[in-house]
Amino acid sequence: MTLPNESESGRVVVVTGGAAGIGAEIVADFVEAGAEVVVADLAEPAADAAKAEYARVDITSDEDLQAMVAATVERHGRIDALVNCAAVYRTLGGKRPLEEIGLADWDLVMRVNARGTWQAIKAVVPAMAERGGHIVNISSSTARNGSSGFAHYVASKAAVEGLTRAAARELGPRGITVNAVAPGLVDDEATRVLNDAAYVAAASSRRAVPRSLYPADLVGAVRFFSGDAAGFVTGQVLVVDGGGVFV
Repeated sequence: MTLPNESESGRVVVVTGGAAGIGAEIVADFVEAGAEVVVADLAEPAADAAKAEYARVDITSDEDLQAMVAATVERHGRIDALVNCAAVYRTLGGKRPLEEIGLADWDLVMRVNARGTWQAIKAVVPAMAERGGHIVNISSSTARNGSSGFAHYVASKAAVEGLTRAAARELGPRGITVNAVAPGLVDDEATRVLNDAAYVAAASSRRAVPRSLYPADLVGAVRFFSGDAAGFVTGQVLVVDGGGVFV
């Protein structure tokens, strides 16, 4: 049984969207714990992620995903865990009433956040089917309480949670668990681009633990779901937001 503070030595983990933000923090945590980590992203990771492997992957491309999986299995022999962190958020351009969201913007967010998560799961299943594995999807607490001005993002994350439960039902007999981590408003660069400081501070003050939520606060939940300690947990969504939302 592997607990979140224990070594990940010998395990192979793929993190989509791992080049920046929450994904980069997750990558750093796995690398520090000794895992072999593959960053699947369109952007290259920062220099301090040098211990992770990089695969240039468009999360909406079956060809890119299949090539990444094949290369990872060829090099390491397996994939133990997939963390789906790739998403459109920072480039949303700020809050907009739902009637002002254009069709192209809606389709982009749904294509990357929802469909891309499904495509990544689909790509790794053959690699996990023989040995089993763990899939962790990054959702958002907004899928539960809504978020004014980001209807397309909220809908995409609600789709991720529905997909998480459907995939857990379907993949459980093959020894694959599927869970999701749903952060609240994370105090990081992407959030500060889209929201002013007063809004972020107000969100923090409403939590049972009244402080900012940082990417580092998420890594324990992700590692728990990605390891054998959660081997009999599947189809669940864990909200990590300091008690802003009670489920």
